[in-house]
Amino acid sequence: MAKDNKNLNKKPKVNPYWIYGVIIAVFLSIQLFSGGFGSSTGIPTTPSQFLEYLDRGDVAKVEIVNKREARVYLTKEAQEQEIHKKTKPKSMLPSVAPIPNYKFEFGDLQNFEKDIRQSIQDNNLNTEVNYETEQNVWGDFLLTLLPFILIIGVWIFIMRRMSSGAGGGAGGQIFNIGKSKAKLFDEKSDTKTSFKDVAGLEGAKEEVQEIVDFLKFPEKYTALGGKIPKGALLVGPPGTGKTLLAKAVAGEAKVPFFSLSGSDFVEMFVGVGASRVRDLFKQAKEKSPSIIFIDEIDAIGRARGKNNLSGSNDERENTLNQLLTEMDGFGTNTNVIVLAATNRADVLDSALMRAGRFDRQIYVDLPDVRERKEIFEVHLRPLKKEESLDIDFLAKQTPGFSGADIANVCNEAALIAARKGKKAVNKQDFLDAVDRIIGGLEKKNKIITPEEKRAVAFHEAGHATVSWMLEHAAPLVKVTIVPRGRSLGAAWYLPEERLIVRPEQMLDEMCAALGGRAAEKVIFDKISTGALSDLEKVTKQARAMVTIYGLSDKVGNLTYYDSSGQSEYGFTKPYSEQTAELIDKEISDIIEEQYERAIKLLEVNKDKLTELAEVLLDKEVIFKDNLEKIFGKRAFDTVQSSEEEE
Repeated sequence: MAKDNKNLNKKPKVNPYWIYGVIIAVFLSIQLFSGGFGSSTGIPTTPSQFLEYLDRGDVAKVEIVNKREARVYLTKEAQEQEIHKKTKPKSMLPSVAPIPNYKFEFGDLQNFEKDIRQSIQDNNLNTEVNYETEQNVWGDFLLTLLPFILIIGVWIFIMRRMSSGAGGGAGGQIFNIGKSKAKLFDEKSDTKTSFKDVAGLEGAKEEVQEIVDFLKFPEKYTALGGKIPKGALLVGPPGTGKTLLAKAVAGEAKVPFFSLSGSDFVEMFVGVGASRVRDLFKQAKEKSPSIIFIDEIDAIGRARGKNNLSGSNDERENTLNQLLTEMDGFGTNTNVIVLAATNRADVLDSALMRAGRFDRQIYVDLPDVRERKEIFEVHLRPLKKEESLDIDFLAKQTPGFSGADIANVCNEAALIAARKGKKAVNKQDFLDAVDRIIGGLEKKNKIITPEEKRAVAFHEAGHATVSWMLEHAAPLVKVTIVPRGRSLGAAWYLPEERLIVRPEQMLDEMCAALGGRAAEKVIFDKISTGALSDLEKVTKQARAMVTIYGLSDKVGNLTYYDSSGQSEYGFTKPYSEQTAELIDKEISDIIEEQYERAIKLLEVNKDKLTELAEVLLDKEVIFKDNLEKIFGKRAFDTVQSSEEEE
């Protein structure tokens, strides 16, 4: 019975194009039939032939229509003649009015009338001459309306296309331009992401789970007089899982979930952004309890009044003002929680960050070793991998990797294994994937001269030697002189993951980074441009020591770092010219001191450096074992990861 009812309720859909077709057919029918069948029948003839028939007495009647056309009706006797048999009307439809036998157009009416009168008079005929004026009322009316019908039809077509968004671009949805573009997820949607799919991020996950709990069981929290938070801001580097957390909330929460990007509010038309904010919160309130998620909120939440020299930011600021009002304005906002994500919290407006709007800031940091292991376990589920694969080893090989980077490593490893025709992904495939992501694609066909190759080998051997000799430098994993990406050679390290860094640790790292250039100086007594990335890294570290961390004795315990980002685009430096000179000199002194230190280390171990470089030239890739054969066991062993490129 239920199925029958469903079938009964299903009404046939009427296609508007069928209606248009029926209307056009009716107009054509009216046009066709309004003139009568007589207007479209009768064999064409000429005036001279007609006069011959008239003189012979074959014509019973002549109708002159609209002073330009003649219709000829023959007598019954004439219709039986052989010459006129073909003109006998054969109509499929019954007709009351007689049908003409001939028709023709004549020139001057007076001359034609004169010829007819003359023939009738000369032959003593009884031929009738009638005059008729025919008008196609419907046809004329249709021709008058046709331009207007065309204009209205084209206008309706364009408006329907634009309102449905088929026009695309800025013209799409012209009538809904002030409406919110948020995508609604609820328990009926196909969002399958849950908190089980979010590995690591324990603190952030706990906070977000509590937000879902607020909406499911509000009485639990309000019974003691507490208020449900208005919003939570997810902050962290790119790829750490902020949007994934929001997807998990959409999958777990049994409440409506509105998802959109900050750029969805931005439009070229004035007032559109504010209108969309109003419409978004109106929809959310109607479906409350509900959650709104705004990804990349810095697109509209940037601090007001900055660089507004031309007034071009007024529209964005109006949108932000409306958002501030909706989140905590004069009106009440019941059971609507706003989640937002950004990796640029320093540029957000302070009014947006205050308590009462975004009550909680959830920092989503890069994962540590334990969290990386959990993330690997999630992304390794769909892969066909070897059973002996050590996930702990993979986690230690990828320090500083975000969740998105780890997903990329797993995918790249599967592609590499498939390229080699393997049945399962093994440890070497993952190592190759890490190399591919960090260093770039191997360029085995890159043309490099023997002299250049030798210089690169000594450069990389210099890095390896200095890092092996220094306590706080990261231990080596492998060195290669195979061109990869934009570099001619690279050295991979396993640095210790530290929460705080001491000056001696930074200085050792700088010395190891300068080991490549120092080796060129010691062996060839020449230097090259190959140390560009090393110099860039060292200069940044030295500048950070002096201007950010206050680790310079001469400059003192000062920092010129602004964590709020307020002076990011300032035109003036926060220190005097004398201090600028002191900072520059101190940075230069730190770097030169470590360079001289590297040179001294390499001069002492010149024979071992040369031996290592020769092995590298022979094998192109060397590992920790090769260094142990030459230098012996390293006195200080640490286990973790990174990489330094030339």
